[in-house]
Amino acid sequence: MEEFLRYALGPLVEFPEDVIIKKTETPSAVRILVSARPSDIPKIIGKNGNTVRALRTLLMASAEKRNLTVTLEIIEP
Repeated sequence: MEEFLRYALGPLVEFPEDVIIKKTETPSAVRILVSARPSDIPKIIGKNGNTVRALRTLLMASAEKRNLTVTLEIIEP
């Protein structure tokens, strides 16, 4: 999941090297925190949240195959 996010976020942001992805796992859930430069946060979220919503949908589809729940949060450093 982390590799997918790096692949998906790379072209969206101006500074892909500054994107930090932290993942915490429990047996039934995965929590992913994404941090980036303040100027890149709106690009990750997208208009009306469409981009982040699409990322969450794809992550949930992947997690569902493994019987997991996934949470994606965007945080400012």
